[in-house]
Amino acid sequence: MTTTCTITAPAASRPRTGQRYSRPALLVITALAALLYGWDIGDSRYHAFYADAVRSMSMSWKAFFYGSFDPSSSVTLDKLPGYLWPQALTVRLLGFHTWTLLLPQAVEGVLSVLVLHRAVRRWAGENAALAAAAAFVVTPAVAGLFRTVTEDALFTLLLLLAVDAVQRAAASARLRPLLAAGAWVGLAFQTKMIEAWVALPVFGLVYLVCAPTALRRRLLHTAAAGALALTVSLSWMTAVTLTPASDRPYVDGTTDNSVFSMVVGYNFLSRFSGLGLSAASTGSVATVSGSAAASADAGTGAGAGHSTKSPKAKTGRQYGWTKLFVKPLGSQVGWLYPSALAGVALGLWRRRSGPRTDRQRSGYLLWGGLAGVFGLVFSAGAVDGHTYYMGVVAAPLAALTGAGFTLLWRTYRAGGRTALALPATLAAGLAWAFAISQEYPSFLPWAWPSAVALGLLSAGLLLGDRLSWNRGRPAPRLAALGLVAALVATLSTPAAWSATVLSHRYGHSWLGTVGQAALKSGEPGSTSGSGVSGTLTKRQRQLYAYLTAHRNGAEYLMAVWSWEQATPYILAKDAPVLAVGGYTGLAPTPTTIELAKLVDAGKLRYVLLKHSGHETAPRAAVSTWVHTNCTLVPAVNYGGRSTASSTDLYSCTNRI
Repeated sequence: MTTTCTITAPAASRPRTGQRYSRPALLVITALAALLYGWDIGDSRYHAFYADAVRSMSMSWKAFFYGSFDPSSSVTLDKLPGYLWPQALTVRLLGFHTWTLLLPQAVEGVLSVLVLHRAVRRWAGENAALAAAAAFVVTPAVAGLFRTVTEDALFTLLLLLAVDAVQRAAASARLRPLLAAGAWVGLAFQTKMIEAWVALPVFGLVYLVCAPTALRRRLLHTAAAGALALTVSLSWMTAVTLTPASDRPYVDGTTDNSVFSMVVGYNFLSRFSGLGLSAASTGSVATVSGSAAASADAGTGAGAGHSTKSPKAKTGRQYGWTKLFVKPLGSQVGWLYPSALAGVALGLWRRRSGPRTDRQRSGYLLWGGLAGVFGLVFSAGAVDGHTYYMGVVAAPLAALTGAGFTLLWRTYRAGGRTALALPATLAAGLAWAFAISQEYPSFLPWAWPSAVALGLLSAGLLLGDRLSWNRGRPAPRLAALGLVAALVATLSTPAAWSATVLSHRYGHSWLGTVGQAALKSGEPGSTSGSGVSGTLTKRQRQLYAYLTAHRNGAEYLMAVWSWEQATPYILAKDAPVLAVGGYTGLAPTPTTIELAKLVDAGKLRYVLLKHSGHETAPRAAVSTWVHTNCTLVPAVNYGGRSTASSTDLYSCTNRI
């Protein structure tokens, strides 16, 4: 008797659906992302205040750790320094250029696309992941975000890593991925502070509701991950707080030199004053009078290759619950609202009767919850046209769009009344795109009609598919082409906007704004980033030569009235320049007592004052002290004119 054995290949080795095109498609999407984020970054705009900090952080490990504005570490940034650590390391390795400032953001953007693809693939499949990645890449806010020196590039990447970890934890009830999510949130805190905690309620709710384990275990796991997130979040702040004030730089944005005041008051509560929240008792400078003096610096140039940030971001806030639906933000992040809404609504409705641990429903709760909480926070708080904030809104919108289109496809193929959901979503998306486009009627006037043409093509293909079904001759390829045309119609108009970053006219906004909105975003003092390595003006070179010749070993080249005056010397010459008042001019550093001690110790010899009718209290005090204790240096000594000038140099070597 003969026995015949048949060996069957294991299921894991069988090719997945779409495997032949998934990797090439992902490669194309990734290449497109790299093109959009990396094109012409050597000539991009950047914010001079944070470029100064990167330059300083790349020169000193002390400045690197504390996020110091100046090479001598006299004052910190007005934010946590974590988001600038990649830039500082890049500059330390490759030198200080515009492209080395922007390169880390471009890399973070490409990684964000890949992480988003991986997270959506695990949840909704390969086709949904590819659609989500494509939707994310062509969102204008995303194209602008990863071309700017801002916190939100790294923040978006870290948040996506946390989302991916939460998805794995909710599906398996394992503690390790949930702890990883807590660690990612803690690291995200180092880039965007309390905004990182906005995601924690969503993460906790999804795990508590959906994880396949007992409630007690879910509660313990959630508490452990929350504790780790809190520990990692507060690690840097705790280290700074425990360091004696004399051994570290002054914390900018505060009146009490406390990093907690900077984080809680200056960077959190002050952004929600429209809701009645106040930072008055936190030691923050945000509520101190003197906004007129701060506004006086708006738009002052910091030399070629720089952009100065208007203090309006702290004083001239615009509130409105509809800000994410109107210009400029609507044109930057709003194109996917109809498709994302359709995706989450249809997904939750179809899974309404599933078990508590339903993996598909948990994904819709997770991504929909993130879109909801961040949209609510930005609607309630101050955004002031900072388009780069929108990265954490664009990511869940893209994920829901990708998953939504695959679900719409399934409902269409299933037939019945729900089959109308796909053409209805397409029509709603095109109508919404028309509304956004009408806010900029002269910009890309061909984009929306092209999207309509693609929509009509999709409708024709889907109708042809239905007719073939009625005739008993199904045409699945016809329907698949109709779905692809619908997706392309949805993404074509935002893609056209995003493609404008390849144009020198539209692609260099430090606010992350893309398209015609970038021309109307009101970026004061914003200029080309060419020459970021630094070239001083003729008078600045003469002043620098004079100060260098007469420095006599002093720690500081000079003290200056504002950080804008310090910028060209820091960027061009790595010069240790002491700026009065921090970013806003309101921080009481250095005080007149500290200034006198520096002069008496031989660490400071010269002070450059600026004539202004609007002086903040710290600057006014320093000006009074200098006029009383120092001697005016004739302008002709350092290449100036004997006539009136906007600045005066004082020598404090022989105090009066």
